[in-house]
Amino acid sequence: MQKIEEKAKKALKKKAAYGEDIELEKFVRQAEPVSYADLDPEEQKRLHQTGLDLSNQGHSGAFFQSDCSVVHCQSTYKGLEVLPIKEAIQDPEKIKDYCWQAVSVDTDKYTAASELDLDNGYFIRALPGEKVIYPVQACLYIRKEKFAQHLHNIIIAEEGSELHIITGCATSPHLVSGLHIGVSEFYIKKGAKLTFTMIHNWGEDVYVRPRSGVIIEEDGVFISNYVSLRPVRSLQTYPSATLAGRGAVARFNSILVAPPGSELDIGAKVTLKAPEARAEIISRAISTGGKIIARGLLVGEVPGIKAHLECKGLILSEKGIIRAIPELEGQASGVDMSHEAAVGKIAQEEIEYLMARGLSEEEATSTIVRGFLNVQIDGLPAELQAEIEAAVKESEKALI
Repeated sequence: MQKIEEKAKKALKKKAAYGEDIELEKFVRQAEPVSYADLDPEEQKRLHQTGLDLSNQGHSGAFFQSDCSVVHCQSTYKGLEVLPIKEAIQDPEKIKDYCWQAVSVDTDKYTAASELDLDNGYFIRALPGEKVIYPVQACLYIRKEKFAQHLHNIIIAEEGSELHIITGCATSPHLVSGLHIGVSEFYIKKGAKLTFTMIHNWGEDVYVRPRSGVIIEEDGVFISNYVSLRPVRSLQTYPSATLAGRGAVARFNSILVAPPGSELDIGAKVTLKAPEARAEIISRAISTGGKIIARGLLVGEVPGIKAHLECKGLILSEKGIIRAIPELEGQASGVDMSHEAAVGKIAQEEIEYLMARGLSEEEATSTIVRGFLNVQIDGLPAELQAEIEAAVKESEKALI
């Protein structure tokens, strides 16, 4: 651990490879403890919109952190562990093979800050062979004005297990500015499957810097669904997945909307190191006046792998910008990789087609936008698909 700390200290001034550089010193690091009863009805409504439900109905476990306070942490399924990360790291045997193995602590100053000044975060593990039927719910919330939240999460799907996690990240409706730094490490063991759905609901002047790494073993499956439909000042993330075992699978699905004043720099990198590995990076992006950079990099290191990258963007404002950066890197003959990118506006003939069938122009536009965002994701449980559809519906009025 001393070596990790030394590496982090050397990276405290290191800028990220992408995105606006943020002066961490502008944010505060002290916040009062919070309980759920302290939240007013408007805040509770915001959390509900982000997917938080503490009733334990339809969930196998829950974790809720506000600023630096763990408000709620519970597992209701015996084959599932849900702990605050600070509690988990007290047991070196539990985390010694995982902490900072999928993400390097000196990636940039944000990872370094999480190591050196950690608030908390969660540790979630599905035990070997356990099929956790109901999703685990996690919510990370910033309530104090100008607070910088530093988190570290570790998620493990042990061999042959199956786990679904829904994470809602949000800020108080009374908050103007804040910073969220979240490091997440995922370990998918042989034959395991993890579905991770994240729904963002930030404030208009909030900065967000998630850092994620994923290691997937033989026949393991990792599915990431990333949904950001509300205004946010700056969001930059570039998760990296390594398909280390034969037949491993990774899918990254992103649904993004950038209103005026928002900048989203989002992508994913997948390195396919084993035969029969499969990867897919799919993004749907809409700009109503903000800027979106959709990155994607697929690296095929051995023959017999297959991967596809797809980015489609709609610009609904004259001031909107969408930049797609798809990259493929084949390092062996016999790889099968492809990409597709398209950015434009809604075709007038599509609107006229729907208007000819009785819809108003606004209804026709709304229908097209909803259909564009409402991606049907293979293998996604019905309840997770419902979460995404609800988020799309919630934001629909703001889009048109």
